[in-house]
Amino acid sequence: MSQASTTNTPTPRQQVRLCRNFIGGKFSNADATLLDVKSPWTNTVIARVEMSKQNDLDSAVNMALQAFPLWKATPIKERSQILYRFRELVLGEIKTLANAASLESGKTISEAAAGIMKGLEVTEFALSLQNLDVGGILEVSRGVSCEMRREPLGVVAGIAPFNFPAMVPMWMYPIAIALGNCFILKPSEKVPITSSLMVELMTKAGLPPGVFSLVNGDRSIVEAIAKHPKISAVGFVGSTPVARSVYGLATNNGKRALCLGGAKNLLIVTPDADTELTARGVVDSFTGCAGQRCMAASLMIAVGNVDHIIKRMVEVAAKIELGTTMGAVIDSSAKERIRNAIAKARAEGAKILLDGSAVQPPQSFTAGNWLGPTIIDHARPDMACSCDEIFGPVITIVRVAILSEAMDLENNSPYGNATSVFTSSGNVAKYVASRASNGMIGINIGVPVPREPFSFGGTKESKFGHGDITGTSALDFWTDLKKITSKWQQQADASWMS
Repeated sequence: MSQASTTNTPTPRQQVRLCRNFIGGKFSNADATLLDVKSPWTNTVIARVEMSKQNDLDSAVNMALQAFPLWKATPIKERSQILYRFRELVLGEIKTLANAASLESGKTISEAAAGIMKGLEVTEFALSLQNLDVGGILEVSRGVSCEMRREPLGVVAGIAPFNFPAMVPMWMYPIAIALGNCFILKPSEKVPITSSLMVELMTKAGLPPGVFSLVNGDRSIVEAIAKHPKISAVGFVGSTPVARSVYGLATNNGKRALCLGGAKNLLIVTPDADTELTARGVVDSFTGCAGQRCMAASLMIAVGNVDHIIKRMVEVAAKIELGTTMGAVIDSSAKERIRNAIAKARAEGAKILLDGSAVQPPQSFTAGNWLGPTIIDHARPDMACSCDEIFGPVITIVRVAILSEAMDLENNSPYGNATSVFTSSGNVAKYVASRASNGMIGINIGVPVPREPFSFGGTKESKFGHGDITGTSALDFWTDLKKITSKWQQQADASWMS
């Protein structure tokens, strides 16, 4: 495994940043409990984040309720102008933001920057809402018209994970705010710096106080958000068990909720697949962001004899440079959990083609949370490595004889984010795409994330709630439809519909 260079590594912070709540247009100065935030690169403290209590959330909600009537009345064009200024400010600070996201999440600089750009793509979609059909009026009968308007819900909230400090929050708040809602963001307590920087840019762009609030904290504040009577909708991204829990808690308290969970994404590889395209596509998918993304390849179904492709995968993965082309995992407990999963696969009889569990860390980052790419072959479908989301730079290979066996495994998976097929056959690609049960399908693409305006969202145990979190589907989540039927005078030629 090659040692790291410094071209894709973050610059360490010169001082520990204090990450406070942002409520009513200003950062808190409360005497709150603070939690240390450590960088995965070095395990040194880079920030301290405020641990909110119920009264902090109540303050954010009250300020949002005060801001909502005026924000709702603000024309969508004016709201969009503020978001456009925010977009320009983010682009101007992309190096600073990428460095912060890299330092706190373990991503490489290029991965962190790509996440910000994907978030800006959703922001650009939100900017387009002023030109989309967000309502309409139609004469439905003689002298009678029906009108439909999208109405914001009021105070809404988003709960984000550690793995994408910029992108996942930006899946939610640009669209929600553009539609006239006031938004409360609860970032992961492991990565609070990027959100603090983003809220500063939102304020600089001219967003009124109370429209966007930042409430930091742990599980207790997540539960408080899900139960708060004045919060109308909750978006969540995280693991499946927590997504299920938040969805149940929120809906049981009368809220709209869309909660995205984990996955066990499948890559189906057939013998006719292009060797180089497939090897690099698979390796990029399971090692990108150190495998810590809900769209990462986790399980490869090898159909027939694809040994030549697997051999090339091992060669490509072995050349990855830690700290340059792959970052660190989030913390020491994640590192230990992944190492235990690899050890269990070996004990259960799988063959470890490439073992990254004991790889030496790159120079200058010896105390960080490092694991190399790991390829597990000849696993049975019932093994833990084949069934559980490992959430690290690990891929498991299960071998089957025919394509229908691969589809049976795909259809029987409890998760539903992504399925990709690598093949040179259009008929095979069509067969897989038409029979796959997952929500996002790739053909010769290892990470089949749709581009806007196509929406992001899975099926089965990967999503709790209806619709998707981005794209046009998100409009229905963050708004209600108001229907107005009007008649101004009796028509001489009136019918039963008049």
